[in-house]
This record gives sequence, structure tokens and C-alpha cells, in this order.
Amino acid sequence: MTAPGDPPPYPVGLRLAGRRVVVIGAGSVCQRRLPTLLRAGAQVVVVSPRVRPAIEAMAGSGEVTLRHRTYQPGDLVGAWYALATTDDPDVNAAVVAEAEQRRIFCVRADDAIQGSAWTPASGRHDEVTVAVTSNRDPRRSAAIRDSILQALRDGRLADPHRPAREPGVVLVGGGPGDPELVTLAGRRALFEADVVVADRLAPRALLDELPPQVEVVDVSKLPRGRSASQRAINELCIARARGGQRVARFKGGDSFVFGRGYEEALACEAAGVPWSVVPGITSAISVPAAAGIPVTHRGVAHEVSVVSGHLPPEHADSLVSWPALAQLRGTLVLLMAVENLTMIAHTLIEHGRRADTPVAVVQEGTMPGEQRVVSTLDAVGTAVAEHGIRPPAVVVIGDVVSVAHASSRRA
Repeated sequence: MTAPGDPPPYPVGLRLAGRRVVVIGAGSVCQRRLPTLLRAGAQVVVVSPRVRPAIEAMAGSGEVTLRHRTYQPGDLVGAWYALATTDDPDVNAAVVAEAEQRRIFCVRADDAIQGSAWTPASGRHDEVTVAVTSNRDPRRSAAIRDSILQALRDGRLADPHRPAREPGVVLVGGGPGDPELVTLAGRRALFEADVVVADRLAPRALLDELPPQVEVVDVSKLPRGRSASQRAINELCIARARGGQRVARFKGGDSFVFGRGYEEALACEAAGVPWSVVPGITSAISVPAAAGIPVTHRGVAHEVSVVSGHLPPEHADSLVSWPALAQLRGTLVLLMAVENLTMIAHTLIEHGRRADTPVAVVQEGTMPGEQRVVSTLDAVGTAVAEHGIRPPAVVVIGDVVSVAHASSRRA
């Protein structure tokens, strides 16, 4: 630590685009620093006799220049900035000494006080870079940085010079249901909206966190109950956007995976309303993952098919080829299939899928009301009825279920 009377460092932002930066050492510190340096456009040279595979891959792809040897005096020639990150104090000291001689600012990872620069804890929000140094206490710096960034993202810390938000519609995927699984970009789109148009399956707990000036319009689509038609939802979003508002259309999962998101995008396009997309984590993958079920697994399943089960197999409007799906050896993930699951299971068996194929049904995955049923294809309809499983639920069919739930598989 610096003495109480020592002057604090002078904060400055380095414009490194197109400028040479030399990193001596290719261990964990180098691996952490490289992405930020590359994002800044620096021409990075790494010098080290031992190199982590991730750094070697960056060199192989041409992102960095690698000199696979020990440090030598003269390695800093032409550098604008240097980092001494080896595990050898003598080497780091020599790098700092050369940097001092050549008037190059240098970070020393093992003893920051001996370097001429410190690396701040940094992050970005829009075009704003936040960088924090707290007398070389990295955990404190990171905590303060995170607090500032979060406050900027959720509107608690105002950015008075931020460019004005353009009217339009942003389609926000909310993930499987747990508000913690909404992406940072998704949260930001909600907090920056004038109006949020939310579905029933969107993570509704997150709506309580929105600033009071954000209007929330509930267009919940309850099964067999009241619903706002898709046309009405399209008209609402378009009218608000034409009125000068920023509209966040908030859905569960991903808007483009059985979410009718592209229908809304096409409606905006036809109306001349700007639109954009913030992808969400589709429940087809995330719900099984959160339940400990991999939809693919080496040596077990090398393919996964995501299928809508909202229509029975024999329905005239069904676009699903169930006989073809029955012949696949990989994993089937069914969405919106609870009501038709018995018929779907019988159809798959009829066309060649093993009757004892393991099946898992996860109701309200990632949410407090989550329930799981593990069964087999010939018994899953009965199991779902016995456990009172109701929508929304994700159905996983395939041997990956037995990989995850071997002890609870029913014969």
C-alpha cells in the first residue's frame, strides 16, 4: 500500500488503437488483460517461454503476436505501454527498469508499487467507460465499479448527456423465468423503455424493479382464458412507437423461438416502425440445463430437435413430421406439449421410438413452483396426470435424461 502522504495516481484514458503494447508473461494475468487490450485496438506482443492454451489460440488466429521465449532487453522497443506479468520478480523488475529507461508506462503485476501504472477495474455502459482504482485494492475497486455500472444500467445513476432514445420497438427475450437469468442487455432495454408490453411467461418479478415512470401493459395470454390477440398486441406496440415512445416487448424465453417475435417484427416493418432484438435464453435449452439435464452429451446424443407440441399429432394444421422425429436418435425437446403429451408419446412409439426411452418433464423451470417428473415414453402421460403437471413445462425425450437421472429412471 502507498504511505498516507504519497500522492494518488493520475487517472488517464489511453488510446491504444494501432499502438504497440508488450506483455511479458503469458499466465493468468496476461489472459485476463488481453481481451480489454484487444478491444481497445492495441497491437499486442506477448513474450513468454510458457503460454496458456487460450493465449496460444489468440496467437494462432492472429489476434496477438507471440514470441515464444524469455524476455530480452530491447523487447519494449517501439511500445507505448507495457505489462510485466511473469511469476519471476527479477524478470518483472528488469521489464520495469527498461520501461522506465524508455519512458514507457509499465504495470507490474506482482508488485504494483514498483510499476509506473496501475490497471483499474473497468467496465462499459453504452459509450461510457468506468475505471476505478482504490489504492491498489482490486476487490474494492471491482465492487465500486460494479455498483456504478449497475446504477447506470438500472437508471439509479443518471447519465444526463446520454443520447436521446429513439422511438421504436425492442423485442426482449426474458429467459426461462428466473429474473436473474435475464441478460444485462435485456434488463437495460426494460429500464430504458417508456412502456413495457409484457406476456404472462415473461419474468414478472423483474417488472417490480422498473422505475416508476416506466408504464407496464399486461397482455398475458392465459390458456383457455382471456387473451390479447396478436393483432391487438402488434397495434399497441406500433401505436405507442408512432407516438414517440420506446416500447419494450417483453416475452419469456427467446422471442424468435416459438415466441411469435418475428410476426411482431414484420408488423413493425410494414408500419415503418424501427425495431430491434435483445435475444433471450430459450427455455428449450435453459430449463433442462437448470434441472441438470444436458440436451446433448458426448457418446449419447449429438443432435437436439426443438418441437412445438401445441397441436396434436393428427391435427390438420400441424407442420411437425412426428414419424420423421421418431426415427432420430438424438434428443427431442417439446414446448407447449403438456396437453398433447400422451398422443405425442404414442405417435413416437408407433413410428419407431423405443417405449422405454427416458423422458423428463419440468414444470415452471427455474421458478419457485418448479416440479420435475422423470418417466419413460410409454408411461409419461400417466405420470404427468398423476403429478398434476400443468403448463408451462418443457419435455425432454432421450437418453440424456438417463445420464442425468439414472437413479430415478422408471423402467
